[in-house]
Amino acid sequence: QVQFVESGGGLVQPGGSLRLSCVAPENIFSIYIIGWWRQAPGKQRELVARISIINTTVYASSVKGRFTISRDNAEKTVHLQMNNLKPEDTAVYYCNTGPSALYSWGQGTQVTVSS
Repeated sequence: QVQFVESGGGLVQPGGSLRLSCVAPENIFSIYIIGWWRQAPGKQRELVARISIINTTVYASSVKGRFTISRDNAEKTVHLQMNNLKPEDTAVYYCNTGPSALYSWGQGTQVTVSS
């Protein structure tokens, strides 16, 4: 079973920053576009950022200019640097392929933005 392992979430005040990390299986990391997804309570899961194997990036309009996605090829890890966080960024964050999620979901990492 394919497993993505997400980490780095937490509780942060509005305007704060967090850096999420996702370790992807090597066969997935080296072939596919990897995306960071999020699901807020009562809402559908949405793709917020994705990065290709040649580092082409695409962001949802809601996070553009605040979030940065990057890849560490040596560690098979995809990071999501989140700055100027807002309460509406509160969600469980997951990684998977993008723009379509082809594999099972990991446990995700909770991000809560609250004062």
